[in-house]
Amino acid sequence: MRVLIVNTSENTGGAAVAANRLKEALNNNGIKAKMLVRDKESDDITVAQLNKSWHQKWDFLWERFVIYMRLHFKRDNLFLIDIANAGTDITKTREFKEADVIHLSWINQGMLSLKGIRKILESHKPVVWTMHDLWPASSICHYARNCRNYEKQCGNCPLLPGNGSCNDLSARIWKKKSKILERNSILFVTCSKWLADKAKKSGLLSGQKIISIPNPIDSRVFTKENRAEARLHAGLPEDKKLILFVSQRVTDKRKGMDYFITAINKMVEEHPEMKDNCGIAILGGKAEELADKLPLPSYPLGYVSEEKKIASIYNSVNLFVLPSLEDNLPNTIMEAMACGVPCVGFNTGGIPEMIDHLKNGYVAEYKSSDDLAKGIRWVLSEADHQSLSNEAMKKVNQCYSQYAVAMKYIEAYNQAMALKRYKL
Repeated sequence: MRVLIVNTSENTGGAAVAANRLKEALNNNGIKAKMLVRDKESDDITVAQLNKSWHQKWDFLWERFVIYMRLHFKRDNLFLIDIANAGTDITKTREFKEADVIHLSWINQGMLSLKGIRKILESHKPVVWTMHDLWPASSICHYARNCRNYEKQCGNCPLLPGNGSCNDLSARIWKKKSKILERNSILFVTCSKWLADKAKKSGLLSGQKIISIPNPIDSRVFTKENRAEARLHAGLPEDKKLILFVSQRVTDKRKGMDYFITAINKMVEEHPEMKDNCGIAILGGKAEELADKLPLPSYPLGYVSEEKKIASIYNSVNLFVLPSLEDNLPNTIMEAMACGVPCVGFNTGGIPEMIDHLKNGYVAEYKSSDDLAKGIRWVLSEADHQSLSNEAMKKVNQCYSQYAVAMKYIEAYNQAMALKRYKL
């Protein structure tokens, strides 16, 4: 079986990392898998790149300009919206023609247009689409926050000026997506049960097959190491308990930076000795902006893309905190747990599916900085750290190994073939 995984980027962003890891898992378990990307960042021969042209840059800029106009020329929400009005026709590529199954991943920001997706579906090849967020099941948003319009029909969109209207941009994109999906079958895969529940409520995906399969991880890269050696490699101090905060862009409000700052301030007020024995490592773009707001010694590490360096950073810390306000199945929690690092996060999205409360980490009450602080303190000073570490690694080996995930996807590909062949 030949599978073509389509993603905008090879490595940049959580969806790209997950897609690349799936490609490796499939190739290691008897499937010939390739990726097709717009933005290639390595010399991996199993990753093909679209032919570079000015059209690709134009597709990206044109989509942003149309959205910018609809936002009344304000940058707010500019990158929270995608309308897929421009993109590349991949059905003409050699990789597409050779594939038995087309596996769509994160294809936004000028990679594929709605017209291009329709051409893929009309090619009569079976299509699997992994949802890394809600965009395939909604109109223009990736995360709905508290909006439930997508359950019936989008319109009056809270991301648009004045909360949109009944015939706004979201309503028009909804209608275009609906016309594509009503005539074609896709096997949708969500990375978490939380997202599956949301997708099954979508009026857009009514009648479509939806299943849940987690992302895989390479436990040969993300594995437990000697902490002292890891700290030496990462350039982190040896004499402190270290808390890790990670985000591709640390200032992204969805990642919960404000709640993290409040929680750390609360802990330091109640336990001033933490200033001497604790520190915070910050991994991601604009890390310095968070470091300046924290009352503990902080170590901004910037953006790191090399997996072995990232694994060393995880192995350097005592605890990983991800206070996301809405997230699917974060790769970062999986990576930390694979390295034996207990995690703390809010009770939202796919996070409580990964963190087993008081067993391999702590699941805090949603948007409660007080409970977040309690969880951080519990892991650092009260819990049996070795037991938490062992349980974290056990969870990853049982649920997220390459073999376990690859087998589930092979079954999904066979289902997609049956859907297409027998119109089930």
